Amino acid sequence: MFQLSDLQSAWKRLQKNKGAIAGLVVITIAVFISITAYLLAPDNTPDANRMVLEVEGQRPGFRIHMLAVKKEQPVAQVSFFRRLLYGQESDVTWTPVRSWQFKDSMLVVQRYVDETTSREEKYYLEDIWYGRRQTVSAPMTQLQEQISRHRIFPVTYWLGTDKFGRDILSRLLVGSRVSLGVGCIAVIISLSIGVLMGALAGYFKGATDEAVMWLVNVIWSMPALLLVFALTLALGKGFWQVFIAVGLTLWVGVARIIRGQILGLRELEFVEAARALGFGHARIIVKHILPNILGPVMVVAAGNFATAIVVEAGLSFLGVGVQPPQPSWGLMIKENYNFIITHNPLLALAPGVAIMLLVLAFNLLGNGLRDALDVRTKI
Repeated sequence: MFQLSDLQSAWKRLQKNKGAIAGLVVITIAVFISITAYLLAPDNTPDANRMVLEVEGQRPGFRIHMLAVKKEQPVAQVSFFRRLLYGQESDVTWTPVRSWQFKDSMLVVQRYVDETTSREEKYYLEDIWYGRRQTVSAPMTQLQEQISRHRIFPVTYWLGTDKFGRDILSRLLVGSRVSLGVGCIAVIISLSIGVLMGALAGYFKGATDEAVMWLVNVIWSMPALLLVFALTLALGKGFWQVFIAVGLTLWVGVARIIRGQILGLRELEFVEAARALGFGHARIIVKHILPNILGPVMVVAAGNFATAIVVEAGLSFLGVGVQPPQPSWGLMIKENYNFIITHNPLLALAPGVAIMLLVLAFNLLGNGLRDALDVRTKI
């Protein structure tokens, strides 16, 4: 097993690899964003699903004033922890407006319909502020001031809006959870099964090796995407089903690599010495063999993480992955890819670039970890 000094020296070697450090920085930022997505996102409603149909398909940087009208039915306020996980349902309804003016107890607005059209609408001040008509003891001028300050405000869509008028930036931030989540779960499943099966095949050889490799070759012979489709349809469409399906298709590559590495180590002197001392098979595998192949394991884990992100995006794009309205980068590409050949290509390019950067970061980090953790090349 690695000692503290081994980890320190591995960290020093990793720091010399600029590409790996850049990948680690990108991954760290992505993890921070995924954890605090609902705190950072302009739209912190559940699934960043606030629809304002009048502003659909707008370009990045689109700016407009919104009138926030209190909902008639009260909305329960959730705890900070629940808000961090799931967001907070909004207690107001947004209405885009071009201009407004107060007339006694009424607010008259020119409601934004599209770039060339608007229509006049009137609201009672009590409806805007309280969500229902009621007797107000405060002077009407005071209520007008409160509405001007807190109920009419400018909103900027930094990455534009999709065809439902939802904020692309907010959905991009919240969607990072799906990509990182599917990668994490897929790596855990693939490593758990792959390391176990590869270690048994490589260490015991003989009939065990033949049985494991027969199973690996059978699964390997199936097209990966079709296998994922089959598992997804068997488990059902949804969030966790995608995670499990992707993980169950990636373990065969891990098993082949682990088997090959252990076959090269099982006859070496330190393994023979461990057998001579009477150590059990499990202890030899876990404490003496696996630490010496940690580098390749980390590389394949990083590769599987990147592969899982791409596979999940593909499944969501084809409609068998994460289901709307939950945001997913692949689903965002599906919903907005028509804009690529029209007036607003960034709606689909933004999640595509995010996928590319995250996959590249994991590949760079995996290559750096391979060199840093290879105990046979320590200097």
